[in-house]
Amino acid sequence: MFNKQLLFRTLASALLVVSPALWALDLQEAKSQGLVGETATGYIAPVSAPTAEVTALVNDINRQRKAEYERIAGQNKIAVKDVETLAAQKAIEKTPAGQFVRSNGQWQRK
Repeated sequence: MFNKQLLFRTLASALLVVSPALWALDLQEAKSQGLVGETATGYIAPVSAPTAEVTALVNDINRQRKAEYERIAGQNKIAVKDVETLAAQKAIEKTPAGQFVRSNGQWQRK
């Protein structure tokens, strides 16, 4: 059995770590402009037809998140899917009003 509180704290830290200052600004800009949003899978996705720049950002952020989720899963001896699910919940909770989240396959402004 794993400690859910500890995992939540680790995930919160991980979301910051996988978004270094340069990418955090780009990611935040993309989110605030409605170009990308958080999904129930623990990853970001383009809200509409993406530009090459948005696609590159999404791929890079998601690659970093996947690596961190795998590290956390291994450290806690749980499935990566469980980490992704918890990370998605945390990311969606932290999403500011006005930004997009995808729930049940539909994009919604929070």
